[in-house]
Amino acid sequence: MTAPFSRYVALGDSFTEGVGDVLPDGRIRGWADFVALGLQASAGEPIGYANLAIRGRKLGPIIAEQLEPALALNPDLLTFNGGGNDIMRPRVAIGWVVDETVKLVHRALEQPGLHVVVLAGANPSRHLPMGALMQKRGDQLADAVLTALKPTPVTLVDNWADETLADIRYWSVDKLHLNALGHARVASNVLTALGVAVPEEWGVEEVAAAGSGSRSRNTSAYYREFVLPWIGRRVTGRSSGDGREAKRPTLLPVD
Repeated sequence: MTAPFSRYVALGDSFTEGVGDVLPDGRIRGWADFVALGLQASAGEPIGYANLAIRGRKLGPIIAEQLEPALALNPDLLTFNGGGNDIMRPRVAIGWVVDETVKLVHRALEQPGLHVVVLAGANPSRHLPMGALMQKRGDQLADAVLTALKPTPVTLVDNWADETLADIRYWSVDKLHLNALGHARVASNVLTALGVAVPEEWGVEEVAAAGSGSRSRNTSAYYREFVLPWIGRRVTGRSSGDGREAKRPTLLPVD
């Protein structure tokens, strides 16, 4: 069987890096890794996969640091998600995020033989402090980006509108990043949009059919462990990705 794609590169921030899906040996997995596994299973032969995403990156640095190195790898499939860290800042220009995303897509489409997938991130807003503001901004961003890109030959995956993903069962303890179940569902959404079979052993549909989890409470311990450190980084101009490099900067066979 011929692989639909044989050289896959992922761009983005913590969502694409896979933060929240931690393997027993401490490695970070995530939905892009699942997508690569699904593509390889469909192909029945090894494919190359690189992941240039770094947690904490706003859209500007994603474009400046990741786009051209990704294109230099000559992929035939590129996935992109960005802007989530921008909408979490006190001030954000949604129009600028949309315009820069469209520019990135058009630059990528200049690459012969490259198919581009643009994802809206999953929606954590119902579980977070000040979630209403994130919901409003996320709605605006997802709608504007997907609308702007509809005339282009890209595959659009709207995880933000996936109500199943909003359930607390799909989120890690920090409630901002997906857990393994959430990342597997996002990968399922991507593979389905590409017309690639989702491996049955992932159990994505069985998990979704199992019913919703109870709504969680944000305790004082949660604020101490997750919210206050996040505020501290914002105040001091630091990022969780400072000093980090991409976990998979070159095309390697899927493990």
